[in-house]
Amino acid sequence: SRKSSKREWKPLEDHSCTDVPWLLLFILFCIGMGFICGFSIATGAAARLLSGYDSYGNICGQKNVKVEGIINSGLDLTHKKYVFFLDPCNIDLVHQKIKSVALCVSACPRKELKTLADIQKFAETNGSTLCSYELQPSEYTTDPRAAKLCPKYPVPESAPIPFFHRCAPVNISCYAKFAEALITFVSDSSVLHRLISGVMTSKEIIMGLCLLSLVLSMILMVIIRYISRVLVWILTILVILGSLGGTGVLWWLYAKQRISASAVETQIAKDNLQALLIYAISATVFTVILFLIMLIMRKRVALTIALFHVAGKVFIHLPLLVFQPFWTFFVLILFWTYWITVLLFLGTTGSPVANEEGFVEFRMVGPLKYMWWYHVVGLIWISEFILACQQMTVAGAVVTYYFTREKRNLPFTPILASVNRLVCYHLGTVAKGSFIITLVKIPRMILMYIHTQLKGKENACARCMLKACICCLWCLEKCLTYLNQNAYTATAINSTNFCTSAKDAFVILVENALRVAAINTVGDFMLFLGKVLIVCSTGLAGIMLLNYQRDYTIWVLPLIIVCLFAFLVAHCFLSIYEMVVDVLFLCFAIDTKYNDGSPGREFYMDKVLMEFVENSRKSMKEAGHGGGAEGRELKPMVGADEE
Repeated sequence: SRKSSKREWKPLEDHSCTDVPWLLLFILFCIGMGFICGFSIATGAAARLLSGYDSYGNICGQKNVKVEGIINSGLDLTHKKYVFFLDPCNIDLVHQKIKSVALCVSACPRKELKTLADIQKFAETNGSTLCSYELQPSEYTTDPRAAKLCPKYPVPESAPIPFFHRCAPVNISCYAKFAEALITFVSDSSVLHRLISGVMTSKEIIMGLCLLSLVLSMILMVIIRYISRVLVWILTILVILGSLGGTGVLWWLYAKQRISASAVETQIAKDNLQALLIYAISATVFTVILFLIMLIMRKRVALTIALFHVAGKVFIHLPLLVFQPFWTFFVLILFWTYWITVLLFLGTTGSPVANEEGFVEFRMVGPLKYMWWYHVVGLIWISEFILACQQMTVAGAVVTYYFTREKRNLPFTPILASVNRLVCYHLGTVAKGSFIITLVKIPRMILMYIHTQLKGKENACARCMLKACICCLWCLEKCLTYLNQNAYTATAINSTNFCTSAKDAFVILVENALRVAAINTVGDFMLFLGKVLIVCSTGLAGIMLLNYQRDYTIWVLPLIIVCLFAFLVAHCFLSIYEMVVDVLFLCFAIDTKYNDGSPGREFYMDKVLMEFVENSRKSMKEAGHGGGAEGRELKPMVGADEE
């Protein structure tokens, strides 16, 4: 019955296309994304975005077609290439746009114009008319309509925004309402100047330290296999000493405070004493729980050490794995650039419509006005798809490594072989997995948006429920991401579709629940320590180097930049390491479940993992349990990978 209930795993034996309907759906969705881009360009949105347009629907720098019922439309503005706002500081915070008449002009005012006479002189000197089209420069000071049709003065000094042909005030103080937080920080410009000069003076040191963090991350990935056992012991000792020491210090402080508080009877002293007592009791409970967890997990930590050791070997055999984050990041940046460009196009697309003031606005009518929703879903799904492709590529390469008995027979570049398998067979599976994450992410983002919009308006109960829903969806997303990653590994091993792979992987993970817990707690904490080590090393080097410049620069900002970059780099590299460990664990669990070391059913596993299974078998035998996959006599497979 046991044999019939489990499906045989046949690693890398046959490859077949998986989840083809989902691939077709994803392709159709991408065609839809392309249609949105094409539609916005075809309706003139690209030209309006880049060249700019005035309040009458004319695109600056070209001849225009007359819009029915709109005066001043259909003008030839070939020589007027810049958009100028008559009142650039009048900003509508709700709709996030400038509430001002916009005109096309031939040049932006490069100095402040204080009166109508100055505006007239600027028009006559530069040929750039800053008042409405129906007024001639000679009428600026004589025509009574000039008060409405000319810019609000003083006209601030402006400069064109590169590539977008809009005249923007050089002094950003008029955007105070729009960027209150920024202005309050920048109000003391001397602080800002000192910070910026600190960064500029230290730019060579900053670049050098960023390079150092990159090198340290690469070195750590190579040596972590050798120091994993030591790291675990150091971690265990530090946790024990830290928790005991912290608890002891709190009780000591409480005792000391109690003696001194008896002499001074103030409310503050009583509050402090009570707080210390609560902290000390909490720390004691935490220490006891921590010790119990460590007692339960101690035997399973050995597997984490073995997996880290094998993961180090994987990186030596597959050095291109180290560069995976770079390619993924590069592709994501390209896609995000495209997405933002199309989003800006969508902001200026649609048909010209006269508003209440008689000016032109471009609005989409009918079903087309919901295009941006489609575009937002595209951002999430395609971003998740790119990240899932990285997971599938890593899983495919590691699976090839694990299930190749003779490591000499590995493909020349297992990474490229994995990419090839992904493109030829498994893009549908990746599309389906990323779509499931998208389905959870969208409601969470909607709830977060509602939460920000209702801030300060909703009651405490509604706020609590909203936060609980957001938290639950976040937890669900993390669980699904972890399950997806294991499903991709199962697909890479067996070429099964997403649902079958997810079910198979889930069964294996449930059977090894305690091991999974040990790997995800001890392993993740070891990798976190690795990140802290890299950030601290880079930060220390930064303090020593920047300390020489302390007399003439502020080095707080350069140090923060360096430490943030170091953490980002360490996170990118070590997340790949974590992925490799997770894939290796699933391979190991499948190997121990379906093989027993007997002829014809030899293990695929590395010598280090074989030793772990041997030790487990011995300890189980000593405890009087001889059954189970780990309890069988294990015979080394032929051609086991040697160190």
